[in-house]
Amino acid sequence: MTAVRTVTVVGASLAGLHAARGLRAQGYDGRLVVVGEEHHRPYDRPPLSKEFLTGDGDLGEGLGPLALTDPEEEAELDAEWLLGVRAEALDTAAGEIRLTGGRALRTDGVVIATGATPRTLPLPPLDGVHTLRTLDDALRLRAELRTGAERAVVIGAGFIGAEVASSCAALGLDVTVVEAAPLPLVSQLGEEMARVCAGLHARGGATLLCGAGVAGLRGAGRVTGVELADGRVLPADVVVVGVGVRPVTEWLEGSGLALDDGVRCDQGCVTALPNVVAVGDVARLAQPGTARTVRAEHWTSGMLQGDVAARNLLAGSTVARFDALPYFWSDQYGARIQYAGRREPGDTVRILEGDPAEGGGFLAVYERDGIPTAALGMDRPRPFMRLRRELARAPQPAGR
Repeated sequence: MTAVRTVTVVGASLAGLHAARGLRAQGYDGRLVVVGEEHHRPYDRPPLSKEFLTGDGDLGEGLGPLALTDPEEEAELDAEWLLGVRAEALDTAAGEIRLTGGRALRTDGVVIATGATPRTLPLPPLDGVHTLRTLDDALRLRAELRTGAERAVVIGAGFIGAEVASSCAALGLDVTVVEAAPLPLVSQLGEEMARVCAGLHARGGATLLCGAGVAGLRGAGRVTGVELADGRVLPADVVVVGVGVRPVTEWLEGSGLALDDGVRCDQGCVTALPNVVAVGDVARLAQPGTARTVRAEHWTSGMLQGDVAARNLLAGSTVARFDALPYFWSDQYGARIQYAGRREPGDTVRILEGDPAEGGGFLAVYERDGIPTAALGMDRPRPFMRLRRELARAPQPAGR
């Protein structure tokens, strides 16, 4: 690999920021450019579906408590920030990134951190219908929830959908959650634990409709209801669509990189080109000992991958691998859910503490052939973190 004089991080996100930090921490003193489609500096996304929606304070100067950097750190990073600018193409042969407005940015190394964008449904563009991914999305939704809205319908009972529903219920709205699957989060948690999480909606005062498809929306100009596939119509002043996300890779078409629901990488976040790495929601990493690849949409993965990717980018080869155990958390209806590990279909679950049937906190472990594979906790932060550390140290069983 030739000398790295310029590195461009495409995506002013958590993952992109940590890659930039990793580059500087490992001694890179060349030109560092950060390109971000949003006009904001990096900020924390998890609060957007939770306390940011239910709070009523403004951000004040800058991004307030959401900010992931401060002026002192930004000075230390010594990066050029190109914000409100979208990357439109990567020309790997020429070593250029084409930006909106026709500008071409020459670069020796590239960190792809463009993240993901919400999936949508084939619904008419009515006022009052929202997705939630960015700060601007959250600002629009928060403003609408404070202008007399009484009934909210949330389409999708995944983590974002459940958190938004919880926030709407906390604000006093009549909330209905529509989920196409038989149970929310069943693919991630399995049927037994998915039933426990489904019970949180009732505990929080929301109505959960599972196995329900959406046929369309009602309203002229502004949404007034959600029509289900069985003909029922749910009255709604606000509708939030939370049916997952898709990685932002359109700008990489024709670049020669392997795209497969994300950017395909090895275990060290390195693509087929050693001077191009990918991190965060957009990166699909090879898994050790298998032919599988995984794209992890988790805060901790985005944070931790940056250092590994930066090290490999500067080395010009894969000298470090990302092997952190998947971990995520979710706050819903006053309960904190924490999960770590790699559960697979067929793994059994065993309760270590508490009793989920009683609606309180608990700690559970998933096992395969008697070997722990994952942990799930609700309102058991300390014992969960102990179990998480044990999982991280223990050898993992072979996948099915």
